[in-house]
Amino acid sequence: MTAEPPGKNTSPFAVRNVRLFIAFRVFFNARFYYPVFTILFLDFGLTLDQFALLNAVWAATIVLLEVPSGALADIIGRRNLLIVTGVLMVVEIGLLCIVPQGRNDLLFFAFLINRILSGAAEAAASGADEAIAYDSLKARGRADDWPLVLERLVRFQSAAYLFAMSIGAAVYDPALMQKVVQWLGWDLRLTQATTLRFPLFLTLGMALLTLATTLRLREPGPLAGSRNRSAASIAGVFRMTLGGGKWILQTPFALVLIIAGLLFDNCIRMLITLNSRYYRAILIPEGAFGLIGSAFAVLGFFVPLLARRMAVRCSPLRNLMIMVATTLTGLWGMTYFWPVFGILPVVLLMTVMYFNNFFMSHYLNRMSSSEQRATILSFKGLSFNLAYGLIGICYSLLLAGLRGRLRLANPGLETAAVESTVFKASIAYFPWYFLATMTALIVFAAWRLKGSPEIRDPIE
Repeated sequence: MTAEPPGKNTSPFAVRNVRLFIAFRVFFNARFYYPVFTILFLDFGLTLDQFALLNAVWAATIVLLEVPSGALADIIGRRNLLIVTGVLMVVEIGLLCIVPQGRNDLLFFAFLINRILSGAAEAAASGADEAIAYDSLKARGRADDWPLVLERLVRFQSAAYLFAMSIGAAVYDPALMQKVVQWLGWDLRLTQATTLRFPLFLTLGMALLTLATTLRLREPGPLAGSRNRSAASIAGVFRMTLGGGKWILQTPFALVLIIAGLLFDNCIRMLITLNSRYYRAILIPEGAFGLIGSAFAVLGFFVPLLARRMAVRCSPLRNLMIMVATTLTGLWGMTYFWPVFGILPVVLLMTVMYFNNFFMSHYLNRMSSSEQRATILSFKGLSFNLAYGLIGICYSLLLAGLRGRLRLANPGLETAAVESTVFKASIAYFPWYFLATMTALIVFAAWRLKGSPEIRDPIE
């Protein structure tokens, strides 16, 4: 498959692969079960311990396959790997649509396969989708339009996320669905056992659209066809992987950029994972949690425009300082647990996450070569997931330590009170963790980037 010839159309969205890249991201990430993710597993019959184990398997699968999949994409072609992603998504969701309830041994095995396939799909997509879109723009001499593509992508993803959050939560509710079928005049009796699959059926539709989208992609150049086919061996994949890692270590700005990105990501993502617990602590009704998630998606309509302007007008150093100040404000704001208004610090942290994802894509794609772009982006994904896993382990140990000390000091305290107190105390550690790690990075960056113009000049 070859690239489309350059044309006179001034819009980057005239490029077929760019449009399909946006569609792929929207279909792949708009999963209707996200607003009920935890309770979906539990309502199927799994225990909370099994749920935690399954998510650990999911994260481990991504970590193991992230970088090799990026190298494989650079060798056999990004389109081929994205087709594999589409197939994996169809199988992982289809499995949950048909798995029977009541058979706990079979149920856990089915969900285990689902988590492995889901992690493999995430790893396969990571890097390959951006690489094929960016190289398609570059082939037409329009690489400078990448920030505009990212801005449009985030807006479409936010709209899809808003839609999926609202509809997914609604169709999961048997009482609401019962009212709908009665209004339609249908003689049906709906229970939770029935409606718990509705978000999965809708997500299966998204999976099929994802696969259809990948089949329409075209390689932007002779990536795999012109290379020695023996490179597709396992040894070839790992040579490509090691080459990408060596490039990052030997490119100070890329190394500092990835470390900075993971420091923002792991700290904020850990808190986002805990958001429902935090919302309860600041006295927000549980019925409003879905609405809050939808409201955050609205940020995606406004923040990307600001991020694009910052990316092309401000230096990476200035953008870093803005993000650090915003993050520290949000982290310390959360420690006060202001009733209801405690949501405002979370808004700041969600804004930083949008900035982080935008800047990482903009800077890394500008720096890396076409031959190893997917590999470099996969290294970014690997480092982010490793950092997230490590902070999760550290946070679990922190909770255990705080809980033990509290029980020793107050042996008669009820379990609910212990958990609430421990949770609030644990949040106070996040600002100091972020401040310490970011200070260490700034010292490291000052040493590695001494005299480098990259950190002080805008990268357009």
